[in-house]
Amino acid sequence: MGIFDFFSKSKKETLDPVQKETLDQGLEKTKQTFFSKITRLLVGKSRVDQGVLDDLEELLITADVGVETTLKIIERIENRVSKDRVINSEELNQILRDEIIGLLEENAANFEGKLKVDKPTDGNPYVLMVVGVNGVGKTTTIGKLAYQMKQAGLKVVLGASDTFRAAAVDQLIIWADRVGVPIVQQGMGADPASVAFDALQSAKAQGADVVIIDTAGRLHNKVNLMQELSKIKRVMDKVVPNAPHEILLVLDGSTGQNAYEQAKQFAQATDINALAVTKLDGTAKGGVVIGISDQMKIPVKYIGVGEKMQDLQLFDRKAFVESLFK
Repeated sequence: MGIFDFFSKSKKETLDPVQKETLDQGLEKTKQTFFSKITRLLVGKSRVDQGVLDDLEELLITADVGVETTLKIIERIENRVSKDRVINSEELNQILRDEIIGLLEENAANFEGKLKVDKPTDGNPYVLMVVGVNGVGKTTTIGKLAYQMKQAGLKVVLGASDTFRAAAVDQLIIWADRVGVPIVQQGMGADPASVAFDALQSAKAQGADVVIIDTAGRLHNKVNLMQELSKIKRVMDKVVPNAPHEILLVLDGSTGQNAYEQAKQFAQATDINALAVTKLDGTAKGGVVIGISDQMKIPVKYIGVGEKMQDLQLFDRKAFVESLFK
C-alpha cells in the first residue's frame, strides 16, 4: 500500500464496525451532556416555533459549537423550515443533522486541492509537519499516526524538532521505540531547523515514504514561533522541494473554545492545511469540532476518541454527526 492509498481512506469516509463503536464510545460524554438534550427538546413538539429555535441555539452554543457557527446553523434551519414547511420535531432533527454535515463538507471542499497527499513523483518522501501547543496530545498524535502508517506498509521516519523541552524529545524517542520506526534527534537545545534538515536527508537515504516532523508549540511569543516555523520550512524545502506537504495543527478538544483561539493564532503563524482534534473521549465539548472546522475554514482530518493506537481516526464527517445524534 502506498501513501496515497493510506490517505485516500479520508475521501471514502467509511468506518468499519469497530471504528464506529469506538467513535460512539468516544463521543458519549458529548452526546449525554448536550446532544441528548437536543433530542429531548424536540420530543412531543407539534410545531417548530421561535421558542424551539431559541432553545436549540442555546444548546448548540453550550455544546461549544461556537456562537457564529450556531447562528449559521440556525439560519439555515429557519430557511429550510420556511421553505419545506417542516412542522414536526423529527423532521427538524434530520434537518439539523443534514445542515451540520453540509457545513463540514463545504469546509473540507474548500481545501480539497491542498489536502491531496500523493507521494511526490520525484521519489522524495511525503513530509508532514506537526504543530500545536504543549499538552494537546501532539506527540501522542505523531506516535499514533506513525503506527497506523507503518501498519499500512509505509516506511516512516520521525524528526524531533521540538527541542525547547527535553521531555518533548524524550517522549518522541519513546514513541519511536514503541512503534518501531527510526527517529532523528539532537537533544534539547538543538537548532530545530537542523534537526528537520537531518531528518529529511536521513529519510531520503533510507527510501522512506513519510517524514513526520515535531515542532515546538510556544505561543507566548508568536513572532518567534512564526520565525522558527518559517526557518524549518525553508530548510526542508532545500532537501525536499515543496516540503512540508502538509502542516497539521493538533488541538485539545477538551478545551472547547480555547482550542479555536489556539487555531487562530497558529493560522497567523504558519500555513495550516489540516487539523487533528484530540481527547474527545474525555470531554463533553465535542461540538467544538464543528465550530473549529466552520470558523477556520480548515478541515478536521483526524479525531482522537480513545487511548489505543487505532483510536486516532480519519475524520468521517457523516459518521461523526450521526454518532452525536444516535
